[in-house]
Amino acid sequence: MENTGFFASVYEVLRTVPRGRVVTYGQIARAIGAPRMARQVGYALHVNPKPGIIPCHRVVNREGRLSGAFAFGGLQAQQKLLEAEGVEVIDGAVDLDKYGYRFG
Repeated sequence: MENTGFFASVYEVLRTVPRGRVVTYGQIARAIGAPRMARQVGYALHVNPKPGIIPCHRVVNREGRLSGAFAFGGLQAQQKLLEAEGVEVIDGAVDLDKYGYRFG
């Protein structure tokens, strides 16, 4: 899969995640038909060309943990953005049962 097409698919799917919900890297990878490419999803988010429009802060790891090295400013910035949407963050993690979003 060509990177620009892959990245565009990641961004397109992520834009469907509603405010107040989160998804995992793996969920995005599966949603775009590339189930073994969760790490590449992370890289696509790291080079997000439209921060604030493409809501990368809504992506957490499979355990619901926030990303400390996130492109938009790190753990605290991600936490603030999620909390502003009503997502509760406790000890650097989100309850996926409560705030997780399911595609389709």
